[in-house]
Amino acid sequence: MSDSIQSCARAILDATPAIVQAIRVEMRAERLHELSVPQFRTLAYIARQPGCSLSDAAEFIGMTLPSMSVLINGLVEDSLVLRQTSLLDRRRVTLTLTEAGAALHTRALEGTLAWLARQLEPLPEGDRQVVLRAMNVLRPIFVINHAVDAPRGAASHPTNETASEIARA
Repeated sequence: MSDSIQSCARAILDATPAIVQAIRVEMRAERLHELSVPQFRTLAYIARQPGCSLSDAAEFIGMTLPSMSVLINGLVEDSLVLRQTSLLDRRRVTLTLTEAGAALHTRALEGTLAWLARQLEPLPEGDRQVVLRAMNVLRPIFVINHAVDAPRGAASHPTNETASEIARA
């Protein structure tokens, strides 16, 4: 492996944890305090994958099906998620955000994007353009690899995620 490839890999490994942690902290600050982090992450997942199954959400969040079912029950009771039986397969339950759930999700994302913009504001324009180009170069590499490596049953199509969504709240 060439030195430039190693240097790129090292730079990504060094920068990514700090960036993701900062985004997570901001995302948590933007969410309603009565929501747990797993509840908020579930809302974010459902927003990206409307119509996903309970199993898809559980796998993404890293919860067992019974635990995810309890979490979803709470989100349904709070009118943030709509749980419906699939029209194509009655054994499958689909999840979508309600208007209130989508509004909560949008508010947190907009707050995080505004925070990110404030963090980037001190950078000179040329450096911001470098960051933008780097993100545009890196995104397809990792979206494609994620799609190929996605667990069976998980959504495997590339999505246009914002930096705050990538953080997975």
